[in-house]
Order: sequence, then C-alpha cells, then structure tokens
Amino acid sequence: MRAIEITQPGKPEVLQLCERPVPVPKAGEVLIRVHAAGINRPDVLQRLGKYPVPPGASDLPGLEVAGEIVDGDYAAAGFKKGDMVCALVQGGGYAEYCTAPAEQCLPIPDGLSPLEAASLPETFFTVWTNIFDRAQLAPGETLLVQGGTSGIGVTAIQLATALGHRVFATAGSDEKCRACEALGAERGINYRTEDFTAVVKELTGGKGVDVILDMVAGDYLPREIDCLADDGRIALIALLGGAKAEIDLGQVLRRRLHISGSTLRPRPVAFKAAIARNLRQQVWPLFAQGRLKPVIYRTFPLVQAAEAHTLMESSTHVGKIVLEVI
Repeated sequence: MRAIEITQPGKPEVLQLCERPVPVPKAGEVLIRVHAAGINRPDVLQRLGKYPVPPGASDLPGLEVAGEIVDGDYAAAGFKKGDMVCALVQGGGYAEYCTAPAEQCLPIPDGLSPLEAASLPETFFTVWTNIFDRAQLAPGETLLVQGGTSGIGVTAIQLATALGHRVFATAGSDEKCRACEALGAERGINYRTEDFTAVVKELTGGKGVDVILDMVAGDYLPREIDCLADDGRIALIALLGGAKAEIDLGQVLRRRLHISGSTLRPRPVAFKAAIARNLRQQVWPLFAQGRLKPVIYRTFPLVQAAEAHTLMESSTHVGKIVLEVI
C-alpha cells in the first residue's frame, strides 16, 4: 500500500510517500480501506520528534480515518464487512489501509461523506472526554474555549452550544472571532487586542466561566484562574504556550478550583470504547438533526501531506485539514 512516513524528525518535507505492507488486524481490530484521514496537531509534534509513538502502534502518522471495513474482528462490535466507518487510531492513518480497534469505530453519521467523517474522531473524542467527562460541564454552565478556530475549538464550540451552553472563544483575529460566533459562540475574543479575562468577567456579570478548555497553558493559566467561577474547572489538553506557569494556589484553595490534564493517545482501548459509546448515543444523532456539522478548511491528496502540515503550522486555517486517500 501507499503510505506517508516520517523519514526523520524535521520540517514538513520529511513526510515522504513510501510503500508499506498492508497491516494485519489483531484480535479485536478491523482493517479499514482508508478513504480520508484527518490531520491533527499531534501529527505535527510526532513529525518533529516531540510526541513518541506508543508501544505497539504504527510509526506512520495519522490518528483518525474514515473508510470501509474490509477485514478483521468486526462482528463483536456490531459491524459487518463493507460498513463505512470513521475511527480513532493510535497511528497509521496516512495510508491506504489502517487497522483500528473495532470498539473505536463509529458509523459515518447520516448525510456525511467519508471525507467529512474523517475530520471527526480525534476532536470529538478529545472534546467529549475533557469537557463532559473530566470537567463535568453541567446544564446551565458556561464554557471558554481557547483557540476557537482550531479543529478542537470548532468542535467544542458546536457541541457545547448544541447541548445548550453559553460558549465564549478566543481567536487570533477579528475574522476568526466572527467564525467562532458563526459556529455558535456568544462572543469571539481577539486575544491579540483584548484581555480575555476582562471580557469573560464582563460577559458573566463578574462571576466567571465554569469550565475552560485550554490548549495553550503557559502564561494563560494564571489569567484563566482569574476568570474562573467558584468551583470552576480547567481542562488542559496541550501546551502550545509553554509547560510552566506561576499560579496563585490561594485562589485554587479558597474558590475550590480544579485543574486537570490529559492526553488521549496512550489510553487503553476500553477507555476510548466508552467514549465511542457516549458519542454514538448522545452526539452522533445531532448531525442528522443539523445541529452539528464538519468544519473542513481544506483537503489535500495523500501525496501532499507535507503541504498539509505546512498549512497546519501556519495556524491560518479555521477547522480541520484532511488528506484525501481515495
């Protein structure tokens, strides 16, 4: 099969087309003929040598795919040969074939193409487990999304809005702020020209937000603590602004604040399978109802993976970037 491999850590051009054997599914896995694969920030980190591949996972990049089940142990998870699915994988997505745990597969939502479905698994698994499982965003509570036009951001805005929450989001330009608002955010906040802490406090009558989805960290963290409501929660999922911060632990104690962090890729199949079940029951029907939609900024053929990574690193996109394999 054709695949894209990382020839050495480095710039996008280290992504090169290669020939690899078609992977063989293990017990509990299916083999998917890949139609499309989503691109995510962890793929960039892996290419740079900053995101180690978990033991036993493919060294090929790619954490989400959509395509046709052609072999494997599919019946136990309620699938059959020929079913069109999207799946969260530990690696190997930039290829014509990819194995996936059957329990991490989801049917392609009604009305969506495989290209659109390939943009869903990584962000929806991440958003669900961090905002709703870990941070326990409850009815009537508010959410601040940092990086509202990223793949994670557009998913978090849409999903929380669809479930009835007030959502605010930060972005790096006025144009991107308007894009956040078009997706459902009550207010897009330009972090280059506005103080998100002051804006959030004004919008919430001084109370602050209940949950913050943070992929920045660094010097954002003390400012986020200042704009959290009492009993507020920060769900930390990336460190784009740096791994160190100085915070006022007195506020954490007095106001009963929670700061949690998580990475999804190394978690066991059973953990991800539970997320998949929740998504299928509670989220997937929202696509058919028109309350959620894929947000794809641009697609590239598989052979142009390097160009796709260059776009990802530019941070000029709004939503997802997808590789078209078939």
